[in-house]
Amino acid sequence: MKASDILDNATFMPFTAPPCSNGPYEFFDREYFIITYRTDPEKLRAIVPESLQITDDALVSYEFIRMPNSTGFGNYTESGQVIEVIDAEGRHANYTHCMFLDDFGPTAGGRELWGFPKKMASPVLTVDNTDTLLGTLDYGSVRVATGTMAYKYDELDKATVKANMEKTPNYLLKLIPHVDGTPRICELVRYYLTNVEVKAAYTGPATLQLFDHVMAPVSKLPVLEIVKTSHIIANLTLALGEVAVDYIADAQARPDSNFQ
Repeated sequence: MKASDILDNATFMPFTAPPCSNGPYEFFDREYFIITYRTDPEKLRAIVPESLQITDDALVSYEFIRMPNSTGFGNYTESGQVIEVIDAEGRHANYTHCMFLDDFGPTAGGRELWGFPKKMASPVLTVDNTDTLLGTLDYGSVRVATGTMAYKYDELDKATVKANMEKTPNYLLKLIPHVDGTPRICELVRYYLTNVEVKAAYTGPATLQLFDHVMAPVSKLPVLEIVKTSHIIANLTLALGEVAVDYIADAQARPDSNFQ
């Protein structure tokens, strides 16, 4: 195999059987259960990367997302935490802190392409006892998160939900090491959701419990107060990303930096 053949077909590893396609990535009937809560601002400051700032309210969204029909990634579920931030342009934005999935393809593809902080686990989103939206996350045999919300309790304005989903920039910290263990890629990546069609949107009373686990430390951002909730079903396209900050290049450009 020639080098040109490798370059012409280089997408994801392994080369001969990549775990997912190269996009575009469209999602149909993507279902979100989102519980937004106030947490400890000092804990947020310790994990939000430079050029992003936490909001005054110190808000985190805990998400359970069901994706039954997606191009390139298939049928899967994920769960994790997204932090509300202000970006360098002064816009309200989202920074994804951690994600847990039950399918290897989008786990590997999301990490390698955008830098999504994904790990394998067992998230579930379902309707329980006919009247309760239930989200759970198990890491191995241990329960890590449980969220409940009154099912289809109060309707949200679909146009407002659509506008917020499309206009909000989303940020990720992409880290890929060199073969000697030093940083090869260390970037803040930005992406958007496009072609959003909101099919249903609801809010209602909710609860959220987070439990300690060393390999899934979602409880390190404790729930102090639930401030809003949403249950959304939508079609959308997950757009490819762009580099917002190249931390390695910026460090190398500073005369006082020791980074090589």
